[in-house]
Amino acid sequence: MSSSNKNTIKNGDTHNSLQLELGSPVQPSPIWKLMAVASIAAGIQFGWALQLSLLTPYSQLLGVPHQWSSFIWLCGPISGMVVQPIVGYYSDRCTSKLGRRRPFILAGAAAVAIAVFLIGFAADIGHALGDNLTKKTRPRAVGIFVIGFWILDVANNMLQGPCRAFLGDLAAGDERKTRLANAFFSFFMAVGSVLGYGAGSIDSLHKVFPFTQTKACDVFCADLKTCFFFSILLLLSLTGLALFYVPDKQVLREKSGEEEDERSAAVVCFGEMLGALKGLKKPMLLLMAVTAINWSAWFAYFLYNTDWMGKEVYGGTVGNQAYKDGVQKGALGLLINSVVLGVMSLGVEPIGRAVGGAKKLWGIVNLILAAGLAMTVYISKVAMHQRHVNPNYIGHPSTGVQAGALSFFAVLGIPLAITFSVPFALASIYSSETGAGQGLSLGVLNLAIVVPQMIVAAISGPWDKLFGGGNLPAFVAGAVAAAVSGIMAIFMLPSTKQSEAAKAALPIGGFH
Repeated sequence: MSSSNKNTIKNGDTHNSLQLELGSPVQPSPIWKLMAVASIAAGIQFGWALQLSLLTPYSQLLGVPHQWSSFIWLCGPISGMVVQPIVGYYSDRCTSKLGRRRPFILAGAAAVAIAVFLIGFAADIGHALGDNLTKKTRPRAVGIFVIGFWILDVANNMLQGPCRAFLGDLAAGDERKTRLANAFFSFFMAVGSVLGYGAGSIDSLHKVFPFTQTKACDVFCADLKTCFFFSILLLLSLTGLALFYVPDKQVLREKSGEEEDERSAAVVCFGEMLGALKGLKKPMLLLMAVTAINWSAWFAYFLYNTDWMGKEVYGGTVGNQAYKDGVQKGALGLLINSVVLGVMSLGVEPIGRAVGGAKKLWGIVNLILAAGLAMTVYISKVAMHQRHVNPNYIGHPSTGVQAGALSFFAVLGIPLAITFSVPFALASIYSSETGAGQGLSLGVLNLAIVVPQMIVAAISGPWDKLFGGGNLPAFVAGAVAAAVSGIMAIFMLPSTKQSEAAKAALPIGGFH
């Protein structure tokens, strides 16, 4: 057998074939390789953190009305539904000499850099194309911003799916290392979030690059632009290091009369995905149901968390100083959220054992999410009452209100760590049972994430307007969804079989 054959995997092989490399068993990779690939998540999440904390306020500064801002976010779930399955399908079968996953990760990183440039310079490009800075809405800047925003969403989906699939390849079916790989991914997402939200909370970061502040781009805009420069540097550095040091096995294409037509690959991809949906067993169906309801709660939070701080907590209006101070304080809250997320990510497995299994842990933290979202109503009402009694509280909420708001962000870091790890680990385990490729299986699970996001993005703006504007109606609806997902996780989601726990070298009855 030639050495080149020993380093390849047959195209189209299922999980059982991944266990055999032309007759030789595939061994799980060392932990340092898992950590190196998972570290790419820090670069991805740095950009996501900026997107989640600053871009909704930024879009409103460019003149996008609040009730329409949620529609901009529709690209994320749409691209996730379309791009991730296609990328997953192609990456399962990619025959590049670079490997099956690396070409997509590299392309995604390059696309992120392009998108970030468009977003950061949207105001400047719009002004150069003829935007009138005295008018509330800058249509050309909004157009450039939306294009960059959508490219960023597509690029992030190109990155995350292959990265998680690469981790699944490196774990080689070892369930314990699969869970560890996803825990590492969640941890590095927290690291990236801390860096991103920390950068977003600094109001003088633009001084590092003075040229970022222009006639069309004020201090807030210049800070955002500078943050994106750092995000590009971090992402490209981590991606380059990981892909240089961690080998990605090349896939050999089997030539036969039944070889698929490349022109119909996308059709085949969705055909396989639909086939996978039809053939899903009850545990995976229930996992998707819980995930879908859970993410409908999370997306409301991701959409409006810093906008809520600027408006309901600080009492500002878009563009004034009170609003900007609230948004920056919200970024600080998200930084605290990410610190809690990182710490919690490292303790997912032992805590899961302590509470009686992963499904119970997931259910408990979803109930915590529900309580946290419901508490935003109380915090907002207290802040509004203080401003009504004393207008000096506008832009300067009391210490108690600020502490309550920051505590809200901190507490939600606990359920977020579980959300970023447990569902993906379970999906990887189920993919080994059904014989589906890691990329395609994660693409199927992704449907349970993106469909509720599309629904929330489409209705949250009109829903909020129906109840008089603001962010609280979306938060209340999210609290209800979180409570439902928590109850379903505890009482409906089946436990992992004892044989699987044994294969993972865990005590029976341990991590369910």
